[in-house]
Amino acid sequence: MTHARVVVTGGAGFLGSHLCERLVAEGASVVCMDNFLTGSPGNVAHLIGRPRFRLVECDVTGFVHVPGEVDLVLHFASAASPADYLRHPIETLKVGSLGTLHALGLAREKGARFLLASTSEVYGDPLEHPQRETYWGNVNPVGPRSVYDEAKRFAESLTTAYRSAHGVDTAIVRIFNTYGPRMRPHDGRAIPTFVRQALNGEPITVTGDGSQTRSICYVDDTVDGVLAMASARFEGPVNIGNPSELSMLRIATMVRDLTGSSSPIEFVERPVDDPAVRRPDTSLALGRLGWRPRIDATAGLRRTIAWFERELLETSSPAS
Repeated sequence: MTHARVVVTGGAGFLGSHLCERLVAEGASVVCMDNFLTGSPGNVAHLIGRPRFRLVECDVTGFVHVPGEVDLVLHFASAASPADYLRHPIETLKVGSLGTLHALGLAREKGARFLLASTSEVYGDPLEHPQRETYWGNVNPVGPRSVYDEAKRFAESLTTAYRSAHGVDTAIVRIFNTYGPRMRPHDGRAIPTFVRQALNGEPITVTGDGSQTRSICYVDDTVDGVLAMASARFEGPVNIGNPSELSMLRIATMVRDLTGSSSPIEFVERPVDDPAVRRPDTSLALGRLGWRPRIDATAGLRRTIAWFERELLETSSPAS
């Protein structure tokens, strides 16, 4: 199903820009909204000038107005890395609450389907493993990560309320640890940090003893899952992630090996409330959406490293 006109909030961010790119390639008309707090116009620079793409600088916590018809609203506006949301705690809470309210209001006004980008962080430091959509989570509401975790939990609740109270056609995806090209080298998340350190010959910093796990999903697979959910007659929530679970030490070692780096691995203090385990049960996504991830960690990391190598080369080259 091709959506004729799509609004993507946070569309100039890492994941949002990949969504915009795919939608334009599939023939949709895309309105990309971003306030560039953590996103960048550079992520969608190759789309600017195309007749079906429009970039609008907009803070969705203020208001959202889009003239004309809209068929689908993808709400992806939010800081997503711990470094960003700890630096911008109030903005993170506002975009999860007021931003979601305004994006839902737009969908209601236009009679559009609304899809919320939620997160595996709604499960907190989980006591159930792997995590199924029926699990309510284990979140510290006053911990440092709560500004992101609780913003997303509230956004899920508000989305559900708009569905039940106003009849808005809503969907919720819980995204697990997406990675790939266009991540910022200093965004604070593990994979861009490991890749940057390995390519620069710096020590690769692994928090704690590295035994904590993550399930990393390459961005193309995540985009496939999100768009499958956007086209489904299903409200979710549904996990979108790769159920192949890896320790942080294993991911760091893979990055070092794939870059051919001789960087030593250095253990540093583990952040407060850092989840010990993370692995999605994706049987619901397979059953309802026919979706499963197809790109394994080695292939995805190779692509990501190749992109970072080009980026670092460009940024270090003198201007001609």
